[in-house]
Amino acid sequence: MPNVNLSVVKATIFSLKYHFVGSFFLLLALSYVYNRYRSGLSRIPGPSLAKWTRLWRLHDVYKGQSHQTAIRLHKKHGPLVRIAPNIISVGDPAAIKTIYGLTGAFTKSAFYPIQSISWNKKPQMNLFSTRDTVYHREQKKKVAHAYSLTSLLGSEEAMDSCTELFTSRLDEWAMTQKPIDLGAWLQYYAFDVVGEVTFAQKLGFLETGGDVDGMMETIEGILFYASMCGQVPEMHPFLLGNPLFPYLIPAMESWNAVLTFTLKAINSRTTIQRDGELELSDDGTRDFLSKWAAVKNKDPLKMSTRDVITHLSANVFAGSDTTAIALRAIIYFLIKHPQKMTKVVEEIDTANENGKLSDPISYKESTSHLSYMGAVIKEAMRLHPSVGLLMERHVPPQGAEICGQFIPGGTIVGINPWVLHSDPTVYKDPESFVPERWLTADAELLSKMENSFLSFGAGSRTCIGRYISLMEMHKVVPQLLRSNMG
Repeated sequence: MPNVNLSVVKATIFSLKYHFVGSFFLLLALSYVYNRYRSGLSRIPGPSLAKWTRLWRLHDVYKGQSHQTAIRLHKKHGPLVRIAPNIISVGDPAAIKTIYGLTGAFTKSAFYPIQSISWNKKPQMNLFSTRDTVYHREQKKKVAHAYSLTSLLGSEEAMDSCTELFTSRLDEWAMTQKPIDLGAWLQYYAFDVVGEVTFAQKLGFLETGGDVDGMMETIEGILFYASMCGQVPEMHPFLLGNPLFPYLIPAMESWNAVLTFTLKAINSRTTIQRDGELELSDDGTRDFLSKWAAVKNKDPLKMSTRDVITHLSANVFAGSDTTAIALRAIIYFLIKHPQKMTKVVEEIDTANENGKLSDPISYKESTSHLSYMGAVIKEAMRLHPSVGLLMERHVPPQGAEICGQFIPGGTIVGINPWVLHSDPTVYKDPESFVPERWLTADAELLSKMENSFLSFGAGSRTCIGRYISLMEMHKVVPQLLRSNMG
């Protein structure tokens, strides 16, 4: 065996080690310099640290005030603000068609797939989370009719049963003369409506007056994780997106409680074991499960059991929280502005006295006879949109001109609804609660306000469940405010 000079070996190892460390930090420094002076973006203003690293944005989102930060930055810098090395926040209504146009040239970023369910330990994309425009278009064709207003009106009696139970539970609580967390109860209501239109049954939130199976807490946790990890999405495969986690740590499957909750609701009516086993008799119900199961049973190639479960889970995940936020905002602004509250109640009472309102109030009655109520709903959603982050899209490879500036392909751009909703060139005195603006604006201004209203998104990826949310708001709020409710 040849003699080995250990001192030489050690010196070589240490030399390689320091060379490696030095090379790593050199590459890191070069990447920061490249990020800072990235071609086409270096002249776009924004926080200094944000031009070097995404840590600035991650910290801003963690604080929970990124929507307010975005408003301040656009007031200071104008329509384009660089909030990360490769991310541009856009604050110009004219850019909506460019970024979110029906052509879908600007595709969703890696922020979205993080919010997918797992089926058999594999992520399943839904209409919201998928980045694949072809898949989105094909899946949307299969389910869009179920979300149409015409179709949902067939489920109005189911919503009414939730409203009746809701008001009954509030009456019971009022008898105790104890304070109530109305915000929580509004989310209980929203959850049970989702249960009725999706599974033809309430999910137990109003009945128990609590968080069934911890779903509200679970969704809050998922949204927090997604908002944070979405700023550095490449970390997701090493965190909750790691396919090995469910095997190494079985308890991690509990994070996917939305799927478990959905399967529990489905199994109360039928049994699902594996793909192909989903049979529902035609019992006349008009819920999503029945409609999609019928499509699947007729043509399994058109819609699989997996497709059905994915879409139903998306309803559970997205159908309650955003609506509850809007409902809370409506009640909050009315309480904060008693004169507006009086005006709404007077409108409801007048319509009721003239025999134009049934009990409970129908969606058609509300939208036809309660115009000020509709303006209140719109204005509350303008001042407090449910989405407080950038609606991110990738600029196509050829690049695009946005706000007079060429943005290179691959850059992430997007609009935060809070920014556009506070634009004084669109909404006069934007920080004030003025429902009248939606009733008194001339045709040109009204069109401009409507086109800048992003509470449900824009373009081909507009929220497909928006009519469920709108029906809930237009029905339950005036019902709560009727004089005979005390």
